[in-house]
Amino acid sequence: MAPHFYHVNVTWNKDRRGVMCSPEIHNSTAERTCIEVATPPEFPNGIPGIWSPEHLFTAAVSSCFMTTFLSIAENSKLDFKTFRCDARGTLEQLNNKYRMTEILLEPHLVIVQEKDRDRALRVLQKTESACLITNSITTKVTMRPHVEVPAKLELT
Repeated sequence: MAPHFYHVNVTWNKDRRGVMCSPEIHNSTAERTCIEVATPPEFPNGIPGIWSPEHLFTAAVSSCFMTTFLSIAENSKLDFKTFRCDARGTLEQLNNKYRMTEILLEPHLVIVQEKDRDRALRVLQKTESACLITNSITTKVTMRPHVEVPAKLELT
C-alpha cells in the first residue's frame, strides 16, 4: 500500500490556547472544521473545558479502536445494536519527562443474540491487536470489554 498523508495545522491564538484545523476536513456546508486546543488545567496556566493534546492522544486511540472494530465487525458479519468506547488516558512523569503511560479502553457492545457473545469478544480482541494507532505508540493500551444482549421485551 502506498503511504497516506494527513495534514494538520495548529495556530496559536492567545494565552495557552490555539486552533487546530486540517485542510482535508470540512463539514457538510464545506466550511473548515477546527478544534480549539489548549494546555490542560493540570499544568500552569492551563485552561479547563478545552481539548488538550492529552485528550486528543487518548481520543486517537479510542477512535481508531472504533473504526477498526467497525471494519472487523462488518467483515465478520457480527450483528450488533450499539457500540461505545470509553477511554481513560494516564499521564505520568517518569525520569523527569511527561508521558502518556497507559490508555484504558472500555468498549461497550450490545449484540443482538446471546449466541454471538464469544464471536463478539473475538472481534474485540482482534480489534485491539489490529488498531494502527495502538500499534504505532509505546503507551500501554489495556482493554476491558463489556458485551451485553438486550433483555427481551415481555409481551402482555
